[in-house]
Amino acid sequence: MLREVDAEIYRVLVNEQKKQRDTIGLIPSENIVSREILRLAGTVFTNKYAEGYPGKRYYGGCQFIDEIEEIAVRRACMLFNSEHANVQPHSGSQANMAAYFTALKPGDKILAMNILAGGHLTHGLRTNFSGTFYNAVFYDVDRETERINYEKVREIAVREKPRMIVCGASSYPRIIDFGRFHEIAAEAGAYMLSDIAHISGLIVAKLHPSPVGLADFVTSTTHKTMRGPRGGLILCGSKYREKLDNSIIPGIQGGPLMHIIAAKALAFKEAMQPGFNDYQKQIILNCKKLCAEFKNRGYRLVSGGSDNHLFVIDLRDKGIHGCEFEKLLERVGIITNKNLIPFDPQPPRVTSGIRMGTPLVTSRGMKEKEMELIAGWIDSTLKNRENNRVLKDISKQIRRFAREFPIYPEA
Repeated sequence: MLREVDAEIYRVLVNEQKKQRDTIGLIPSENIVSREILRLAGTVFTNKYAEGYPGKRYYGGCQFIDEIEEIAVRRACMLFNSEHANVQPHSGSQANMAAYFTALKPGDKILAMNILAGGHLTHGLRTNFSGTFYNAVFYDVDRETERINYEKVREIAVREKPRMIVCGASSYPRIIDFGRFHEIAAEAGAYMLSDIAHISGLIVAKLHPSPVGLADFVTSTTHKTMRGPRGGLILCGSKYREKLDNSIIPGIQGGPLMHIIAAKALAFKEAMQPGFNDYQKQIILNCKKLCAEFKNRGYRLVSGGSDNHLFVIDLRDKGIHGCEFEKLLERVGIITNKNLIPFDPQPPRVTSGIRMGTPLVTSRGMKEKEMELIAGWIDSTLKNRENNRVLKDISKQIRRFAREFPIYPEA
C-alpha cells in the first residue's frame, strides 16, 4: 500500500482528498471525473510506449493500444460530428500549438481575443509560445456591453489581414457566434481556429452553437465541461488530417499518454449518454442562479451575467482585489480564481475580478437551492473579512455542507 511505500506522498494525497471533499469548487475549468475514468487513468496502459498512430507505430506490441486510440478517435468524431479527430494532445495548449503548426509559419499573423477581454495564454500572449512564434494582434470586447463586437472584429481582420483568426475564450461568459467568425475569416482570407476548451460539453449537449464544419480547426480540452481526464483534443476536416497528425508527432510530442487516451475514450462514451445533456442543462441553470443571487446582492457582473458555465465578478467597488478575495474565500473553503476583467487596471497577479463556474458543483449534485446558500456564504465572507469568528463559523458550515455532496458516493 502507498502508505507503507511512501508515507510522505500518502500524506499529501490524503490531504488533497480531504480538501476536495470539504470545500466548494467554483473554478470553471475544474471538474470531477467518474470513478470509472479515475480508475482507467491508472491502468497498465500507462506502461506502454506508442509513438506514432494506429498501424504506424515506432514501437512494437501496440495491437491493443491501437484499438484504444481507434475507439477514442471514432467516438470523438461521432460526438462532435467531425471528419477527423486527434486525441493525442497532452493538453489544450498543445492542441492549439499543433493547430498553429499545421497552418502557419513562424512570424505569421494571428488575430485573437485579448487576454484582458477573456482570451487565453495560447491566443497570442507575448510571453507564451503563441506570441513568441507568431505576430499576434487582438480584438477586445465592447467597453459598454463587454461583449464581442463582431463588426469591430471584421474591421480589424480586413485591416490586419491575419493568416489565422482565433475564436474562443477562457473567461467569456456569453455565446460565441462561430458563424459570424466564419464569415469574417472567409472575407479576410484567414484560417479559422475555434478553441472550445471551456464550452465543449455545452456544445455536445447542443446548448451552445458548434464551430465544427465552420472552423478549419477546433481545439478543446477533455476536462472542464466535458468531465473527462485532463488532456487535449483537435478536430478538423479530412483535408487537414495528415498535416495535423504530423504536427503532433513528430512535430511537438513524442509518446502519447495511452492511459489518458483510454480515459478520454470512456469520457466520450459517457458524453453520449442521455444524462450528460441533463447535466449540462443543470450547469447553466446553476450558473444563472448564482449570477442572479450576486446581482440581487449588489455585485456587478462582467457583461451583466452569463449564457454558459462561468461568470466574472467586478470587485472594484468592493474594496478588494481578485487575488485577495481568492485567498479569503479559500480560508472558508470556497475555491475560485482571481481573474482579469475587461480593460482591467490591475496586473494579472492582482486583478480586479474573480471568476466562478458551476461544472464541478453540478457534478456533485448541487442545484439552484444550493447556489443560494453558496452565494450567501460568499457575500457574508466578503462583508465579514475582518471578523475571524464569523469566518470560522462560515468555514464550519461549508465543511458540513460539502460533505453532504460526496465526490464519489458509496455504491
